[in-house]
Amino acid sequence: MVNPLREAHFQVKSVFQKTLRSEISCNGTGLHTGAHVTMTMCPAKPDTGIVFRRTDISGEGAELNARWNNVVDTTMGTTIGNDNNIRISTIEHLMAALHGCEIDNAIINISGPEVPVMDGSAAPFVFLIECAGIQEQEAQRKVIEILKPIVVQDGDRSASLSPAPIFSVECEIYFDKRAISRQSCHFHLSNGTFKSDICRARTFGFEEDVAKLRAAGLARGGSLKNAVVVSCDGDKVLNEEGLRYEDEFVRHKALDCIGDLYLAGASIRGLYRGIYSGHTLNNKLLHKLFEEKGAFRRVSAEEAAHASKTWESPHVSAMEA
Repeated sequence: MVNPLREAHFQVKSVFQKTLRSEISCNGTGLHTGAHVTMTMCPAKPDTGIVFRRTDISGEGAELNARWNNVVDTTMGTTIGNDNNIRISTIEHLMAALHGCEIDNAIINISGPEVPVMDGSAAPFVFLIECAGIQEQEAQRKVIEILKPIVVQDGDRSASLSPAPIFSVECEIYFDKRAISRQSCHFHLSNGTFKSDICRARTFGFEEDVAKLRAAGLARGGSLKNAVVVSCDGDKVLNEEGLRYEDEFVRHKALDCIGDLYLAGASIRGLYRGIYSGHTLNNKLLHKLFEEKGAFRRVSAEEAAHASKTWESPHVSAMEA
């Protein structure tokens, strides 16, 4: 098979940073805590990045930067925290929406410890961002360009980043359930792909695990309204409306990866490949990336866009085999 990176048409994106044009709020329930929260996304100055602020807690310790080195837990989601033991969990779907909509700077005010799950996908957050409007700012955006392959492994699970002209995501999953089985996907984050092909994919779980998760203090806000649930026999999806995509499970895995990797602090110019990966490996991958000498460089988006026009793949994709 021809390497899709060589054939893709790459859109030159804006080279300027972006924020929201106005504030916008929503209410919802946390997937794991079951806590009802109000969340308001607000514009922010250039070079602010994505900052979460717990409005139910006073003082400077209530602010948390959405960065890879602030991740404190990756159990069933990505949680950031600080030295004051202030945490915000399950941020990956919102981070994916901000990444997909190219929002560089925003303040996220939230009245509780977990981002609302909404319908289990990133689509409601994309809708809110578009309703608020997107404002270009007078500052160049930066891109993290991958210069050499970086890989982390855990048994048969792996996550990697390698040089590529734009941010692309390739994922593979396998579950011993007939409703899922083996699925794979490959997406280029350009030309509106996130909104059209990824953002509506919902989180998923298994009927037999619900009681165990709730006993462990997780999935207290989960329901068929915000998650795809596979039956105990593994043969069918319990949601009456069925799946939004035939391969919704692996598309949601791609969505999670897009959100987790935005914790790098900027968009990545490179190919992410995840084989049975998850939040833990994604965070370990970012740790290794920033610890590895010569693995990356920060460049302007303008420089990255120019380089994309003449780029050729330095490796053979697994999809060519």
